[in-house]
Amino acid sequence: MSDDLPVVEPAESFAGEADGFGRLWTPHRMAYIKGENKPSHDGAGDDCPFCSAPKRSDEDGLIVARGTHVFVVLNLYPYNSGHLMSVPYRHVADYPELTSDETLELAQFTQRAMQVLRTAMAPHGFNLGINQGNVAGAGIAAHLHQHVVPRWGGDTNFMPVVGHTRVLPQLLSDARSQLADAWAAVG
Repeated sequence: MSDDLPVVEPAESFAGEADGFGRLWTPHRMAYIKGENKPSHDGAGDDCPFCSAPKRSDEDGLIVARGTHVFVVLNLYPYNSGHLMSVPYRHVADYPELTSDETLELAQFTQRAMQVLRTAMAPHGFNLGINQGNVAGAGIAAHLHQHVVPRWGGDTNFMPVVGHTRVLPQLLSDARSQLADAWAAVG
């Protein structure tokens, strides 16, 4: 073999030496990091995931419950398992734009989401919040939504802080099924 040609090693040699560390791969998060499927403008319609989700089946749209003015959906990029969002059907960006009926049902669905999560997943606490505008952390600022994030002691360990990785022990489809069943059971 000529000295000026590179030596091509088999793919297995790039795996490295075993070092005792486990690896968690979350390739689905790359879509979020790159901003894929994020609406390209502030308009409603198929470009807005919160406008298009109710047009799908509950399973395909990850919808847990539907009301008259609001629906509850699993977050596609959750902070924790069971991370829900209460979302008005109407495409509005700002909380003061909600009608009285929408405001009431949004609050009621947020309360019920907490009850359902307590029944189904027994969290130790919750983070509730509405991020108004991109600068405030809204991933989809054009369509108002309220987060209901279940929290457990120790869920903010080294993984998200050091590894920028969330460990989610349940598939979204399984969580949606579990929470939809609990929604129907909680009176």
